[in-house]
Amino acid sequence: MRVLFVTDPLAGLQAEVDATVGLMIATQALGVEVWACGPEEIAAVDGRVIARARRLRVRPVERRGDHRWIVDTTWWDEIDRDVLDVAAEFELVQLRIDPPVDARYLHTTYLLDLLESAGVRVVNRPEGIRALHEKVVALQFPELCPETVVSAEVGMLRAFVARVGAAVVKPVDGFAGIGVWLVRDDPSATALVESATRGGTRHVIAQAYLPDVEAGNKRLFLLDGEIVGTVLRRPSREDFRIGPPVAAAEVEAIDLRIVDALAPLLARHGIVLAGLDVIDGRLIEVNLTCPGGMHKTDALLGTDLSGDIMRRLLSRERVLR
Repeated sequence: MRVLFVTDPLAGLQAEVDATVGLMIATQALGVEVWACGPEEIAAVDGRVIARARRLRVRPVERRGDHRWIVDTTWWDEIDRDVLDVAAEFELVQLRIDPPVDARYLHTTYLLDLLESAGVRVVNRPEGIRALHEKVVALQFPELCPETVVSAEVGMLRAFVARVGAAVVKPVDGFAGIGVWLVRDDPSATALVESATRGGTRHVIAQAYLPDVEAGNKRLFLLDGEIVGTVLRRPSREDFRIGPPVAAAEVEAIDLRIVDALAPLLARHGIVLAGLDVIDGRLIEVNLTCPGGMHKTDALLGTDLSGDIMRRLLSRERVLR
């Protein structure tokens, strides 16, 4: 059995925290071959998808006592390299490219559509990634979200900040906390909004700031619309943005309500693996392009989220579907 990970350059992955590496480790532990390629190494030839891929052996890791793992500087060994017919050689393809969903990402999804047509399971489904924008999809359920405005208009955003008192402003195509600002209703607000929107030419998301974020941002790990794990993350004293996981988190009734609302939509679009961010019972974001956090959580709590996910994805029942 083989799994192909379509991912960003291996040398750029931080093995001590990266969820893709955690999934690779879990795959290897199940006795399944781990192969990897970049999006530029995928091609379509006469309707067949081929990949110039390398087989990896991931080196052993150890828990460090926090959210990071102890890893070798070179965390993998290449033990084979080949050009393979993906549909003929792989039971599962993991699409693990970090956002934004730009032209590079989109072109990759179109090629992977051909694999799904050939009966190969791709997680998450390429069509679903195109259809559901992870920062905007939550707004299909406004009753579950903080007050939110998506706009490039400086005046509209400035008025929103004035109304709610403080807002978290982030680019629609951002990720990993890059370009996220806390804008308060003070004399600096207009200048900050102008910068965030690049002078009114780029859409941003502005959400009412929730002071209860200091108590934590809960990440709900979803597999097939079910919660398979949770963890709590908090901002540091020096940064309002959410930091790494710090503690276990309990599933509450509001979490189940949020998941029940989203699950049918995610299932309809083939979003098997997702991470929901929840603050004070409010849905903030739905991570679905390259859901992460499992590797960090396993390191911190001693759980086996990555293993649980891969065991279910590779079960005979799934392969036969």
